[in-house]
Amino acid sequence: MTTRVMKFGGTSVGSLERIRSSAAIIAAECARGDSVAVVVSAMAGETDRLLSLAGSLGFGLGDEETDVVLSAGEQISAALMAMALREHGLTSRSFMGWQARIRTDGPPGAARISGLDASPIRTALGEGCIPVMAGFQGASVNERLRTLGRGGTDLSAVALAAALSAHCDIYTDVDGVFTTDPRIEPKARRIGKISYDEMLELAAQGAKVLQTRSAEFAKARSVPLRVLSSFAEPGQSEGTMIMQAEDIAERRIVSGIAYARDQARIALRGISADSAALAAVFGGLAEADIGVDMIVQSPASETDRANLEFTIDRRDLDRALVCIGESDARDVLSETGLAKVSVVGLGLNRRADVARILYGALGKQKIAIRTVATSEIKISALIENDGVEHAVRALHAAYGLDGADG
Repeated sequence: MTTRVMKFGGTSVGSLERIRSSAAIIAAECARGDSVAVVVSAMAGETDRLLSLAGSLGFGLGDEETDVVLSAGEQISAALMAMALREHGLTSRSFMGWQARIRTDGPPGAARISGLDASPIRTALGEGCIPVMAGFQGASVNERLRTLGRGGTDLSAVALAAALSAHCDIYTDVDGVFTTDPRIEPKARRIGKISYDEMLELAAQGAKVLQTRSAEFAKARSVPLRVLSSFAEPGQSEGTMIMQAEDIAERRIVSGIAYARDQARIALRGISADSAALAAVFGGLAEADIGVDMIVQSPASETDRANLEFTIDRRDLDRALVCIGESDARDVLSETGLAKVSVVGLGLNRRADVARILYGALGKQKIAIRTVATSEIKISALIENDGVEHAVRALHAAYGLDGADG
């Protein structure tokens, strides 16, 4: 008998109708003989509503009481899902993160899972009960509620699956991982199998199907992972399997095109080229939990000086400028209204034609490229926000993804 953790996101539990539909999928899985544990998000829009309530009293992310407010969304979903499963004649019980013994460290609003006992969940499964765990939350060492950040329910589900040596199914509103966003490119195709590394890169570059930390955790613990649709009839979603690269028989050069709007670029002109000075810049950003991407360093006209550029999310720009205010750069420039488009695939390594195709495809669309960054399985271009849709469609066609099959 397979143990399976089934996670349902906000759109999958967005109303009582959707909760009942998701409960039917769980019931069908149980009928096939699997032992099932469930993890749920808050109902769609509920976390933003709760955050707004805290904000109206002058409190936001990073405050302990805000975490208590936010965790209520998943608590409601867990109880309602347990009730819906009882409608199917199944035994079910809700569990909060702390009741499942999820331990966290780190600050409120951005905690990380440091341990998961899961013995209460195992006991429930052994009794023939379907445990429904509230995602997105755990408890700190001093028994205070902590939330795991946006998309944290994915991480809760993967961590529970790792603790139970179980498979993990992530149910969302799309039927798996696609070659790009179908809302931009109708020719986007479902990917039948994709590696952990590719999924991690797609998530990091803007694909919103799976949270980045959950993909990282699944890879580290070798958790068998699927992404499926809760909007299909029970058993009808084909989905996408996420697995080790060596287990994929046929690998394409490019697997997908991801994008992220609302990027900002910071340029430090004439900063000291000393390694300690450069480390201090990124050390300050790291302490403020500001993610940095597309780093480019080049020599400045002055000896022992350098020009340093990097990109961040637009929402972090003001905080980032404060963090680097102590640097000895001759000039600090910033630019907004930018976006990042990324080509991801295991076959990109050391292939010059991949860059040729990118420059050629964007050049034909007259889309100016500000910066390019590469890794073994990714090449990203920084462009203006207005060019995103044209860029995604052009790259999707140029790399032959229009005709890809699942």
